Amino acid sequence: MKELIRKEIHTLTEYTLKQYQSRIKLNQNENPYELPQQIKDEVLQRVGALSWSRYPPFVPQQQIEKLASFTGWREDGILIGNGSNDLLQLLFTSSLERGTAAVISQPTFTLYKILAQGMAADIREVPMTKAMHFDTEGIIAAANESDARLIVICSPNNPTGTFLSRAEVRAIVERTSALVTLDEAYVQFARESQASLLKEYDRLVVLQTFSKAMGAAGLRLGYAMLSPGLAKELNKLKLPYSVNIFSLLAMETLIDRWDTIKGWIDLLKREREYVLKELTRIPTLTPYRSEANFILFESSGKSPRQIFESLLAKGILIRDVSSYPMLSRGLRVTVGTPEENLEFLTALKEAV
Repeated sequence: MKELIRKEIHTLTEYTLKQYQSRIKLNQNENPYELPQQIKDEVLQRVGALSWSRYPPFVPQQQIEKLASFTGWREDGILIGNGSNDLLQLLFTSSLERGTAAVISQPTFTLYKILAQGMAADIREVPMTKAMHFDTEGIIAAANESDARLIVICSPNNPTGTFLSRAEVRAIVERTSALVTLDEAYVQFARESQASLLKEYDRLVVLQTFSKAMGAAGLRLGYAMLSPGLAKELNKLKLPYSVNIFSLLAMETLIDRWDTIKGWIDLLKREREYVLKELTRIPTLTPYRSEANFILFESSGKSPRQIFESLLAKGILIRDVSSYPMLSRGLRVTVGTPEENLEFLTALKEAV
């Protein structure tokens, strides 16, 4: 059977996440606040009024128009996906093949490397600086040396929380010939989005999601903003009907009710700063400033696994990221509610 699958797939390490039982879940960068029941009921009522035996619209124009109004980007440059991972796979499969190259910064979201390996592409990995800043010059050099087709950067970056400035984005696009993709999954927690640059650069793609700040990770909703010409080409390979009617109507409802639910963003940003300050007070820990809804910290004392297990024994689940490049002493914690954060910090001080 294995000979029927491309040999590149045999060598891949699959993207997995071990499931643990916990009282406080701070390991997947989710929004800790649940959508109001009134909004859920509104979605359920709207979905219940539709025929479930029929396909969704071939082109979800109603939702595209809603996203265009919400984001300020043009309708013919928006693609909706079953989570932004769906659109990442579309970008990788459309642009890469054997003999081409992709550039990624490290450490970052592990799916990028897996997707590039699956396409048999040459992968150029550019380490971040010791302070966990992007090596912009290194990214540009790697792209030009390899004649890269694709550059993918997560900003704010998972798992470091690092933000790529507008000047850095401009430099990367202007000084390379690659398709530059910014994965802005956590952008609502950062200082700004770079989506306004789409008006200037037709080789720029910006991905955003409803999974994090929008509090809808379970619905699997993401979207890409890009030039109309590129959107037309990618649509040729995009799977039809990849987003179901439930998620499409939920997207509309969440956008319509955004003023009601977005208040949790400022609260989470304040809690992020509180958790960061408290982490800096623990002598054996080195936390890194973040513009996302999580914080990376390193331990110079007990190992990440020891700290992880100690917290888990008290029902608190965070992420051990010590297997990531450059992060052999690293752990990542999602910013939770004030009560969750206080319990995490109390337990952490005992664990270290």
